[in-house]
Amino acid sequence: MNAFLLLGVLLMVPLANSAGEPAPQREGRFHNQASLPPDGVLKKLRIGLKYLFLRKPPETRPTTPVSLQPMTRQQVLDAPDRSLWRLGHSTVLLKLRGRFFITDPVFAERASPVQWAGPLRFHAPPLALDQLPPLAAVVLSHDHFDHLDEQAIRQLSARTSVFLAPLGVGNLLMSWGVAPAKVRQLDWWQESEVEGVRFVATPAQHFSGRGLLDSNRTLWASWVIVDEDVRVFFSGDTGYFDGFKQIGERFGPFDLTLIETGAYNVAWPDVHMQPEQSLQAHLDLRGRWLLPIHNGTFDLSIHGWQEPFERILALANQAQVRLSTPQMGERVSLDSPHAGQNWWQPRPVRPRGQANERVVAAR
Repeated sequence: MNAFLLLGVLLMVPLANSAGEPAPQREGRFHNQASLPPDGVLKKLRIGLKYLFLRKPPETRPTTPVSLQPMTRQQVLDAPDRSLWRLGHSTVLLKLRGRFFITDPVFAERASPVQWAGPLRFHAPPLALDQLPPLAAVVLSHDHFDHLDEQAIRQLSARTSVFLAPLGVGNLLMSWGVAPAKVRQLDWWQESEVEGVRFVATPAQHFSGRGLLDSNRTLWASWVIVDEDVRVFFSGDTGYFDGFKQIGERFGPFDLTLIETGAYNVAWPDVHMQPEQSLQAHLDLRGRWLLPIHNGTFDLSIHGWQEPFERILALANQAQVRLSTPQMGERVSLDSPHAGQNWWQPRPVRPRGQANERVVAAR
């Protein structure tokens, strides 16, 4: 066993198990619940080269500055409890019980192993990394570069009490200087409590790796977050699968679902969701409000950067699902979310009214 992993297990706070099946493992690699086509080195190279040299449509990136709401540390500190802010892509800051939690903190200019090449940010984070308040926990979904930012982790290490990570991801954190006592590595269905807030690592359908030869050596996960009577679901990266129904049955209904809606492509249908699937996942989870993430920050596919928002908005309206699309940096109350506005459109649009109260997913 890797020395870092052994040390992490020995120092780990005891984890409860929600009586689900652990993630499948074979020959030192993790697998999904369902069998997916193998993703070999040659396929990775082929896809990488294709998107490196492909002439993308111009609409994959915004041509004007992205509308956002700049934040200050004092505003965050003064905000009421049960507040949420999107900071970009899948980075979400939550305030629960007077403490702060953040998902997949990525503040780098590029979602890439190097900062001189790779997908460039559309916008600066609305709150700078050094302005974040002290964090009770960093919650990580997997090790891909658009979700796990080494420099951000290094800078947050001293200001964060706990790092919650799927199995194996914590090894990376410790190799970057995070104290082993701060790292809690979870298998699917394991849970841990931080400052009275319950976190459950739940299944996702994806893959892992930060290079050509380390595929699936670490686990990927979605997360259930419970603060007394408030429940939030964070999808991380995932394709659509039956696990959403299982999670919804065990932990739903959810007040808010943070669902991946972006960077989809027919070339990878099993590991990312089309907007129609994102909506179905929300319904399977028995969510009340859907807040789409994994969009609006990096160019990771060939669809227009506005397309995920437009498609999920049309689908939500058709299905009478309550959709929240806050600007980056705009506060959302978990007790009473708001619809937001169509900030991605070229002209300012008035805030949308609440969706029809006759929604499919009711408490």
